[in-house]
Amino acid sequence: MCDIALKWQINNADIAVENADIVLDLSPGTLVIISLFTDRRALDSDVLPDGGTDRRGWWGDSYQQTPSAAGYGCFPGKQMSSVLHRAKFYAEEALAWMTEDGHIRSAVVSASSPADGFLLLNVQLTLPDGSVLPLEFKTFLSGI
Repeated sequence: MCDIALKWQINNADIAVENADIVLDLSPGTLVIISLFTDRRALDSDVLPDGGTDRRGWWGDSYQQTPSAAGYGCFPGKQMSSVLHRAKFYAEEALAWMTEDGHIRSAVVSASSPADGFLLLNVQLTLPDGSVLPLEFKTFLSGI
């Protein structure tokens, strides 16, 4: 699969450009960025953090059994152990489609907080050929 490459920066991604050309990505890295940092629609059972009614989310998930986006918009608060547990859960949920569709064999996710106000997601993908692709995403907790 060939995509326009996204390059992760703290709290956002941008299109990768080299020598005034858009870079193409043959790895699942861009798919991971899109899956992890696109909001999935909040479930009826999810408690919205602001008490509102806007369940947000990517419309494309309405047509799929497995969501391809993460539920970070559903964080109820900033208690660190709860946030890290939910961040790991949402990341695993967001990447599940990649295994089901055969893009990867598996994804192992860990979530930590390397400094106050930051979330670090380490993702280790096992590709169809058995090779391993480690990815790391650092973001501000307020950005999710």
